[in-house]
Amino acid sequence: MRQDHLLSSFFKYTSANIMGMIGISCYILADTFFVSAGLGTKGLTALNLAIPVFNFINGSGLMIGIGGATAFSIAKAKKNSKEGNQIFSCSLILTLLFALLFVFLGLFGSSFLATRLGANEEVFAMTQTYLRVLLLFSPAFILNNVFLAFVRNDGNPKLSMAGMLIGSFSNIILDYILVFPLKMGIFGAAFATGLSPIISMLILSTHLLKKKNTFHLEKDFNSIKKAFFTLSLGASSFVTELASGIVMIVFNMVILSLAGNIGVAAYGIIANLSLVVTSIFVGISQGIQPLLSDAYGRKNKVHIRKICQYALIMSLILAAASYVLLVVFKTPIVNIFNKENNLELATIAKEGITWYFTAFFFAGTNIVLISILNSITKAKQAFILSILRGALLILPITLGLSYLFHLTGVWLSFPITEIITLVIGFVFSFSSSTDLV
Repeated sequence: MRQDHLLSSFFKYTSANIMGMIGISCYILADTFFVSAGLGTKGLTALNLAIPVFNFINGSGLMIGIGGATAFSIAKAKKNSKEGNQIFSCSLILTLLFALLFVFLGLFGSSFLATRLGANEEVFAMTQTYLRVLLLFSPAFILNNVFLAFVRNDGNPKLSMAGMLIGSFSNIILDYILVFPLKMGIFGAAFATGLSPIISMLILSTHLLKKKNTFHLEKDFNSIKKAFFTLSLGASSFVTELASGIVMIVFNMVILSLAGNIGVAAYGIIANLSLVVTSIFVGISQGIQPLLSDAYGRKNKVHIRKICQYALIMSLILAAASYVLLVVFKTPIVNIFNKENNLELATIAKEGITWYFTAFFFAGTNIVLISILNSITKAKQAFILSILRGALLILPITLGLSYLFHLTGVWLSFPITEIITLVIGFVFSFSSSTDLV
């Protein structure tokens, strides 16, 4: 493959995945808009308290999907179709196991989760309802992520993008219908979100009928060995999503103690905007994964370095564009979600946007670096970076800075965490054993 063809493939895969991931992130963003419009500050608070559970569900799907699809691409590059089919079959079994766990939590643990996530009497009922519906739809969320990854890695990124975007647009339409004309409240918002991955999978299922589909069920395989390999390659993707959930839980708890439900509602706006911005970099990371895994399978170090350079440059450009857009238009953006015109909420949210989103100059690069390391089977280094930014650094930094600088400290903890992680990430990248850039 010539360099111009490599660059063309890079833009083909990354652009499709960025658009698709933005679409998926809009699942919750649409809920935020319609819940804030229909149920006000209390609904927005309840939604934000429940969102971390969506991160855990989505992270499980990404772990299985990205891990399985990475292993599938490597096997495909080595012309080993049987192993590729074994990995796909193993991914489906893992999907079933994780889905059963979440459904069990939905049936018997939603009240417990709502309480532990900080819901008080004012917002408990709405938080519990949203949690239960999300958890019961978890099989659809997880399976959709698996199919998205395998379809994309099977040479069909445009269909993968179409599935994500159509699922997202359907969520927006269903949100409106269920929340307003049918007046189903927060249950309607959650139900609309749960239907979206099902619609996405209907689009993706057309790939299974095509002759160029190269993944199929395989009965004869070592399930335990394949399961551990799949989960190890996808662990960093899971931790990245888990990180978002943990950050939200910690921020919710700290902000609740500093500014009450209004503060949590304001953070809800920031957190949902953050999901959209994060999805841009996740789109880049998922887009380069098939290309990197293929180059790694063919032992083409030149292509690996080029793809890494393209991805890092793109992440910096999009981080700058996202920050400028959000800061310049922060007032009208906040007003979209502040239907009650609450001055305190608006003030907190606008200050938060200014400080919080500086993190993406570093977070975007970290997300891409983690994917790069994972795609070339450097799962250990990828996992270390993921766990650093997801728990080991963000928790003590948030607690310390919030004590010293209150809400401003909360917002600053995110960029400081990402800066420290980035330094360690570049040490891994320039190490003699990896030598990426």
